Amino acid sequence: MYTFVKKILDSESFIPHEEINRLLSLTKNPDKKYIEEILEKSLNKERLDLSETAALLNAENPELVEMIFTAAKSLKEKIYGNRIVLFAPLYIGNECINNCSYCGFRSENKQVIRKTLTDEELTNELFALTSKGHKRLIVVFGEHPVYSPEYIAKTIEKIYSYRNGNGEIRRVNVNAAPQTVEGYKTIRNAGIGTFQIFQETYHLPTYKKYHKAGPKSSYTYRLFGLDRAMIAGIDDVGIGALFGLYDWKFEVMGLMCHTRHLEERFGVGPHTISFPRIEPAVGTPLTEKPPYAVSDYDFKRLVAIIRLSVPYTGLILTAREKVQLRDEVIKLGVSQIDAGSSIGVGSYAQKDQEIVRKSQFILGDTRTLDEVIKELAMEGYIPSFCTACYRAGRTGQHFMEFAIPGFVKEFCTPNALLTFKEYLIDYATNETKLIGEKLIEKELLKIPDSRRETVRKMLVNIEKGERDVRL
Repeated sequence: MYTFVKKILDSESFIPHEEINRLLSLTKNPDKKYIEEILEKSLNKERLDLSETAALLNAENPELVEMIFTAAKSLKEKIYGNRIVLFAPLYIGNECINNCSYCGFRSENKQVIRKTLTDEELTNELFALTSKGHKRLIVVFGEHPVYSPEYIAKTIEKIYSYRNGNGEIRRVNVNAAPQTVEGYKTIRNAGIGTFQIFQETYHLPTYKKYHKAGPKSSYTYRLFGLDRAMIAGIDDVGIGALFGLYDWKFEVMGLMCHTRHLEERFGVGPHTISFPRIEPAVGTPLTEKPPYAVSDYDFKRLVAIIRLSVPYTGLILTAREKVQLRDEVIKLGVSQIDAGSSIGVGSYAQKDQEIVRKSQFILGDTRTLDEVIKELAMEGYIPSFCTACYRAGRTGQHFMEFAIPGFVKEFCTPNALLTFKEYLIDYATNETKLIGEKLIEKELLKIPDSRRETVRKMLVNIEKGERDVRL
């Protein structure tokens, strides 16, 4: 399936620490002309090289930072349009044999309540999620023998088989421990969407310091986790770093090195990049004062720089962040957000006083799904639950073949409108529905004449009761 230029052993890190530090040192105080050249390259939809990303990271002058912000907004619009894809996290279980200093689920934390959903509780969670209109999930597991590949696969199958009137889950992404190639194959056969692994920190000394025990203490086994996924045939993978453990500029460079590695080895980079910051967690002192806390200003910078560095990669902004900051950061190139999220195990169906002790961290944005959708629509964004590319086989290298010529915008804008229409009819409050219908009519006028009538007919079919309509 893949052609390998060279054999890469799992003992060989592809994160060149010395090169990263050298580039960050060489590109200090970049001049305006060089930044303009880099931004022009990015706006031409070309991935930046490491030295160019380093220069953007070192652009401290407020005028240059504003140029970066403006370019990121423009690039996102060029490639993805004004749609925002929505999903929800579903925590299946928080048993864990790792002892990571920053994590509420770490093995030595005696304040957390350990919980794994039963089949009945999973059904209750799905009822709660689909009753609100969710169509896309990322299921989250601790790292523990109970969460085997077979267990993960069965969980995915149960989720896909669930029906609640017009409610169903059409895409299940997974955030779980790295697997063997055979384990990934088992999960792939269940119809997984994206498999997501965060390296947490790409800085090896820092990684060793905060990953004290358990399988996750192996830096390279985790680093090559998504290589094994792609070898197993999972061609949609997601990477991420937990910002606050080490210098944010180094971590961005690490994400870019990871992207470069996957592109060179498999011909396609990550489908998504995530950039969560450390947030408070019960019984976890390190989270109260992160070693390298990232300010809101620098957080906006790093999101914009990642967008410019990898034009075609989806960027995920989570509900860890507070509402006002989320509203600002969305404009800088984000393509996916979670909404209406609850991260206690079993907390969608049953709210109790112990939710925080079943949670990995504390959320910053607790708005309902409908509140988020209404506010997105008021700002001119199209809320999207689209899963069409995944289900039509437009993933991995096929996705890039469609994305690079601009077909993502051609397919995704109509499909976003179709899934938004479903939501408005089936789940929206009256206020959200009025705002949403006006937005759909406005967006229809932007669709080329050759396709507009087709989309309009599909919208009418949805009004008549048809569901899962897509291009």
